[in-house]
Amino acid sequence: MICQECGKRQATLHFTKILNGEKTEFHICESCAREKGELIPGTPGGFSIHNLLSGLLDFEPSTQNTLASKNQPSRCEHCGLTYSQFSKIGRFGCSECYKYFGDKLDPLFKRVHGSVVHTGKVPKRSGGLIKHKREIDQLKKELQLKIEHEEFEQAARIRDQIRELEKKVAES
Repeated sequence: MICQECGKRQATLHFTKILNGEKTEFHICESCAREKGELIPGTPGGFSIHNLLSGLLDFEPSTQNTLASKNQPSRCEHCGLTYSQFSKIGRFGCSECYKYFGDKLDPLFKRVHGSVVHTGKVPKRSGGLIKHKREIDQLKKELQLKIEHEEFEQAARIRDQIRELEKKVAES
């Protein structure tokens, strides 16, 4: 594809801008992008994953998190990094930062990953036992809900499923 700006060179940068629901695509070469002042990924001053993280970190914390963060220091006592510095560079200064900024990280993880608990993936070949244990845990939660809603027939079926899976785990 040829650059839409100069019409001479090969377009190497492809931008999609969505403004008020209207999508506009730009296909330009690196030289024209530099002239226009566009941020080029991978170049000094260009867009990076740290810019993305900084954007994600600049969210309005809930009042609950604000109250919790008042009890926590705004600076890591081990390396001296501030949360503001972390949001700019996108990485912590040391392993102790997780402890000092822990309450501020949970909402971030929830926003980015949808959860604060790592579920991971289990290999199909060697993960049978782990898979069964996770399934048992899930069924136990489901069983508890059925009991709370007084759906005892369904609860009995789930209980039987749990027993079958527990036998398989014990045999393994």
